[in-house]
Amino acid sequence: MKWLNGLLIFVPISALLANFGPHTPTVQVMVFISACLAVIPLAGIMGHATEELAKHLGPNAGGLLNATFGNAAELIIALFALRAGLLDVVQASITGSILGNLLLVLGLALLLGGRNRRFQSFNRTLAGMHSSMLVLAVAGLMVPAVFVHSLPGLAEAHGAATDSDVWYLSLSVSGVLMVTYLLGLFFSLKTHRAVFEGSDETEPAHWSRGKALTVLTAATAFVAWMSEMLVHSLEPMTQALNLSPVFVGVIVIPIIGNAAEHATAVTTAMKDKMDISLGIAIGSSTQIALFVAPFLVFASMLFGYKLSLIFTTVELVSVAFGVAIVAWIAHDGETHWYEGVLLLAVYAVISLAFFMVPPAVESSPAPAGAH
Repeated sequence: MKWLNGLLIFVPISALLANFGPHTPTVQVMVFISACLAVIPLAGIMGHATEELAKHLGPNAGGLLNATFGNAAELIIALFALRAGLLDVVQASITGSILGNLLLVLGLALLLGGRNRRFQSFNRTLAGMHSSMLVLAVAGLMVPAVFVHSLPGLAEAHGAATDSDVWYLSLSVSGVLMVTYLLGLFFSLKTHRAVFEGSDETEPAHWSRGKALTVLTAATAFVAWMSEMLVHSLEPMTQALNLSPVFVGVIVIPIIGNAAEHATAVTTAMKDKMDISLGIAIGSSTQIALFVAPFLVFASMLFGYKLSLIFTTVELVSVAFGVAIVAWIAHDGETHWYEGVLLLAVYAVISLAFFMVPPAVESSPAPAGAH
């Protein structure tokens, strides 16, 4: 994936456009596209530096580091979006990340990995464990939205108290999910570490600890810089192209923030290492549900907003279908390229549906408002 480093040229291009270009709609679109392209290699560098540093820290601390920084680039973008008050974009990026990992990434992995093979096999027990954790994690994440949508008279019954009720429900659920995530780390890194390690031998570190830490710090700073430009140009870009912020949150931001990790999942599948590929795709979705989403709910308070977990009906249905499909694929320990085609087809249909969302329609109802 060294070819991705060629996209680093968009770091200075983004800076020049953002700081010296005229503030016209066309330039803002160019800034957004350039910043997105710049984040892709920077996220890859962050991931590589994290892996190198993890090799120096040992299996437990290294695994914790990898788990924490697994979705770091996307989390940074979401934090800048929160600071700008783009709650609809942040909420959409949560469901978009889950859908992107389960349908787009896994679909590409199965298609490209199986194109020259009749079947590809994987550890059914490990895949089943991953998918079970995913189902439970997403179920917990979606409960507040299901609760609100199942009680259409909630707002009329409680009046002004509805916002607080729904907000505290989201906050409470987020706390439960965070505790569940911490226990999941203890499960995968301590009590059942051997199950998740697989059969591959650990490679030695190629970077020194100091180099890995320096590169990780620098890459994180550059991702934050590009994310600020990306978010600042997002609203002018959506207005210029007549796009909905929901579409950008569900489709664009998850692909940009996780592009390097997605490429790793696909390349490992092409090497017939399906256990690793499935672990990346499903594990990343689980982390989004148990860690990233709750973290953003708590972080929103720092910026004076109340980010809730109230997703739209189409988001709920899309995620439910995505999780169910992947759980079904993982149950038999065997896959083939056409299953990848089907996953990509479902993702394409969902993308088209979100593309048709009118720009004025927000992804979250009133309970997700700001202070």
